[in-house]
Amino acid sequence: MARILLLTNTMGASAEVLPALALLQHQVKILPAEISVLVDVPEVDCLLVDARRDLPNAKSFTKLISATGVSSPIIVITTEGGLSAINADWNVDDVILDTAGPAEVEARIRIVVGNTAAQLLASNPNSQEIRSGDVVIDERTYTAKLKGRVLDLTFKEFELLKYLAQHPGRVFTRSQLLQEIWGYDYFGGTRTVDVHIRRLRSKLGPEFEAIIGTVRNVGYRFATSDDNSTADLS
Repeated sequence: MARILLLTNTMGASAEVLPALALLQHQVKILPAEISVLVDVPEVDCLLVDARRDLPNAKSFTKLISATGVSSPIIVITTEGGLSAINADWNVDDVILDTAGPAEVEARIRIVVGNTAAQLLASNPNSQEIRSGDVVIDERTYTAKLKGRVLDLTFKEFELLKYLAQHPGRVFTRSQLLQEIWGYDYFGGTRTVDVHIRRLRSKLGPEFEAIIGTVRNVGYRFATSDDNSTADLS
C-alpha cells in the first residue's frame, strides 16, 4: 500500500478523477493543484496530477513540482485526447488515462515507486543503509534494526529481509525469492522460503510481523508499518 497524493482542482472523492484508484488499498490524500501546496508537500510515495481539463496549466504545474525538488515520482492523469500533448518536457514519470482499470493503475504506481527507489540507491552508491518504514538495514555490518531494536537474524534471514525491503510493495513469488537469496544452484524446494519467512516474522514480533505480507497464491511483499492492518498473513 503506497501513500498517494492526488493534486486536482476537482475536489472531492478520488473516484471523480481516477475511478480505479478508489478500488485500491492505497492511502490517498487530495489537495488542490496550486503552487501554495508545493511549499510543504507531505511525504508520499507517488504524486498523481490531474491534467484532464487544462493541459497547459497542468504542464506548468508538473514542471514547477520538479523544480521545487520534490523527489516523489509523478504520474499525470489525462484523457485519451490529452495523450498527444504530453512529452518529456512535462518532467513526469508516467501518464495514465482516467479510464484505466485497477490493475493498470496498481501496476503503474508500483513501477514508478520501484524505479524511484532504485534510482535513489544508484545515485548514492556509497550508502549501504536501507531504510523502509521502521526498518533500517546496514549492509556494512549485516545488522537490521526495527525502531532502533537490533534484530537477531541469520544470514539468510537478513538477506531475505534486505531484498524485500529494497523493493517495498513489490510482490515476489517463492521461486523468485529462492533464486535471488539461495541461488539458481540451490536444490531445496520453495518451502524453504516459507520457513524463513515464518522465522523472520517471529523475530519481527507480533506488532510488526505484518511488515512481511503474504499475497495469497502468489508470494510475499514488504510493506511499511502503515500497511500492517491490511496484510494477509495466511
